Amino acid sequence: MVNLIGTYECKVDAKGRLMVPSALKKQLAPMLQEGFVLKRAVFQPCLELYPMEEWDKLMKKMNGLNRFKKKNNDFIRRFTAGVKSVEVDANGRLLIPKDLVGFAGIEKEIVLNSAINIIEIWDKEQYEKTIYESTDDFAELAEEVMGNDDLDGIS
Repeated sequence: MVNLIGTYECKVDAKGRLMVPSALKKQLAPMLQEGFVLKRAVFQPCLELYPMEEWDKLMKKMNGLNRFKKKNNDFIRRFTAGVKSVEVDANGRLLIPKDLVGFAGIEKEIVLNSAINIIEIWDKEQYEKTIYESTDDFAELAEEVMGNDDLDGIS
């Protein structure tokens, strides 16, 4: 089970390469051999970096969808649009393909944000705007999502 921790600021060069911060690279070390999948996020203008193990779990779940339902086919097509297999090279760099750079509006400064088992890749300005805009209702959201008495040991 993957539990990634941290938020990291870094830069992307003109070719779309980013140097993975050393603290994050250490966490990803066990997954570097298998590679990663990079895709568009569903709800936000950012990218999601899945370790291959996590991607395989998700694909197994999606493979259980009945493809004789149009909604399921439409969802699969949209969810997997622009999906790319990527690797961290020997120098610790990750290449973000141009189409995904465009989708996320990535300029030069980015934020890598751990989201439990994946890494979100944001344009820094967009990330800060999203965090700022969601602050007002975060307490209400936290209560709604995590306030269930069925959650053991979470306070």
